[in-house]
Amino acid sequence: MAFLDAAPRFLFFTGKGGVGKTSVACATAVRLADAGASVLLVSTDPASNVGQVFGVTIGNTVTPIGSVPGLSALEIDPEQAVQQYRERIVGPVRNVLPAAAVASIEEQLSGACTTEIASFNEFTDLLTDAAWTAAYDHIIFDTAPTGHTIRLLRLPGSWTDFLNEGKGDPSCLGPLSGLEKQRAIYAEAVAALADPARTRLVLVARAQQSTLQEADRTHTELAGIGMRNQYLVVNGILPDDAVGADALAASIHDRERLALADMSEALKALPTDRIDLKSSNMVGLTALRSLLQAGDSPTGSADVSLVTPDAPLSALVDEIAAGGRGLIMLMGKGGVGKTTMAAAIAVALAERGLPVHLTTTDPAAHLADTLHGAVENLEVSRIDPAVEIQHYTDSVMRSKGAHLDEQGRAMLAEDLRSPCTEEIAVFQAFSRVIREAKSKFVVMDTAPTGHTLLLLDATGSYDREVKRQIGGTMHVTTPMMKLQDPAQTKVLLVTLAETTPVLEAAELQEDLRRAGITPWAWIINNSIAAAAPDSPFLRARATNELAEINQVQARYADRLAVVPLLSAEPVGIPALRAVAEGQLAGYARVSSSHQSSTRVP
Repeated sequence: MAFLDAAPRFLFFTGKGGVGKTSVACATAVRLADAGASVLLVSTDPASNVGQVFGVTIGNTVTPIGSVPGLSALEIDPEQAVQQYRERIVGPVRNVLPAAAVASIEEQLSGACTTEIASFNEFTDLLTDAAWTAAYDHIIFDTAPTGHTIRLLRLPGSWTDFLNEGKGDPSCLGPLSGLEKQRAIYAEAVAALADPARTRLVLVARAQQSTLQEADRTHTELAGIGMRNQYLVVNGILPDDAVGADALAASIHDRERLALADMSEALKALPTDRIDLKSSNMVGLTALRSLLQAGDSPTGSADVSLVTPDAPLSALVDEIAAGGRGLIMLMGKGGVGKTTMAAAIAVALAERGLPVHLTTTDPAAHLADTLHGAVENLEVSRIDPAVEIQHYTDSVMRSKGAHLDEQGRAMLAEDLRSPCTEEIAVFQAFSRVIREAKSKFVVMDTAPTGHTLLLLDATGSYDREVKRQIGGTMHVTTPMMKLQDPAQTKVLLVTLAETTPVLEAAELQEDLRRAGITPWAWIINNSIAAAAPDSPFLRARATNELAEINQVQARYADRLAVVPLLSAEPVGIPALRAVAEGQLAGYARVSSSHQSSTRVP
């Protein structure tokens, strides 16, 4: 593997959600440790599943992986990081200031901005504190999905620029407290990220047009901040010998070859490794050690009956349409197909004559590419942080700035350059979209799980502040209250029939329930079992899916839809209509010799 040749101390794995970053990062950590190196594997993803891959509980402390001598792991837990960060700031004044003042500071420290800063402080320690990390030959970062990763890696420069240019007090006073003393650490972090002798960035993608385009954007953006020592890993390629006479396997194989041929010249110029798809799930040491090795023997049987629920997406769409209006939020791990499912549901509702607004909060979403056309009754938009920041800044300057002198306006403009401004701006846009759901359907394609939870946390902070201020003297409906009302909001969890995505969706469901939000339905997307292939390799993959599908149906989902893997990507209005209505002839092949059995839920 080229990306492992003369590996430097720091290895970053990044890419669009669902491409296998965690699997490749974990397999790399095991390979280096097996070769005698001392390795620390770190996850900076708010939706980390490193512990699930190794079958151990890790958390926010360095944990030795007992089955792999020399390997330890750490998951940067945003909640725990925030708690420790908050206590460092509030602790010294808790018994000095009045209780109301302490409560106000704690409220300032309850939003998504604080979460990002707190997690980032732990991240920079690993890059800059030689004493802390001296025991390790390699530190491997399994980073969050692309949008969050770019945000995280840009923060050293963003905070350094903010501190260098700042002359007044930042508007996010609580979260930014004490950042001045971090100036030297952030500058050193920037230097470490840009030093090819110390840092290598591994872009992980699938042989799919969307993930390769995302890798290309990431390559350009991170090269722009000095991270030019980059490698490309294309993961999960269907092996040539797995195709045989199976039409579905052949179409996947052809689609992958075309995507690789159409890759940008910039990506083609990078040192590149290709990793074959394996027939088993990447959980456990045996699977991890096999990932970076050539060859695979299918473990399934061509004679196994692929029994899947009779659960078309159209049944969910019919039930949603009966409500006439409301907010439909699709959530889940990156790469599970939320954008496609959101677009398919929106198209189906619009073609029933219902007004629909399809929007996304995902910085890496591609709604326009997925729709590839227009539908009557359907409006499409994206909550763009840069645009929302500009709108918010202009609004504040027009209102508050109108009554200030020139020096005051300059200080206000400086305050608004705080990185925390984005949280406020995006939240306002999110609230506007929620209000639209009073009169129409709003279908929201949210960002990958971690980003979504941060967005909902901002909503919850606003909810708590409103309730605190009104003190029970008047009735008000906050955005969080609307999210908690199933008559107004339906949350659909999208997942794949694989161990890790199902576990992550189940954890997300529990997180939402703790916030008073009960998911309305689950969608299992891209099911090989539901497509009933002939290829022994694909049938082995399909056999592994059955336990996951049955578990979702039995343990987690009140309502369930299973969408088969398609022979062609569902791009364009006709394909999306076919997905939503279950009319998949021409888009998904069902074998005549291995017709899928069905079970009514």
